Amino acid sequence: MKFSKQALLRIKNKRLNRGKTSRGIKGTAGRPRLSVYRSNENVYAQIIDDANAKTLISCSTIDRAIKLAVSNGRTCEASRLLGEKLAERSLKKRIKKIVFDRGPYLYHGRIKAVADGARAGGLEF
Repeated sequence: MKFSKQALLRIKNKRLNRGKTSRGIKGTAGRPRLSVYRSNENVYAQIIDDANAKTLISCSTIDRAIKLAVSNGRTCEASRLLGEKLAERSLKKRIKKIVFDRGPYLYHGRIKAVADGARAGGLEF
């Protein structure tokens, strides 16, 4: 396949710009950041206070409560349960409002399921 120079530059720039979506997203003590990481096998989420550089709450599909409920951690159902469990833990610590940070991932599939589960659990974005 032959590409023009302009087409090659567009492809190169698209690759370079990947993963830079969370630069402007910062969590504060009043409204911490919900950061989501997705691997091939599992999904990990944590609520972070960027002002104090501390992780307040963390949860993943490896956690015992979620692992017993689903067969594997790479499904949307497991991700939704993860969001609900994270919301439950955050409400215990009186955290109700958050900022959602999807990182370099598209808001689709497992990432969307985490957000939907967190909303269903009572968190406000």
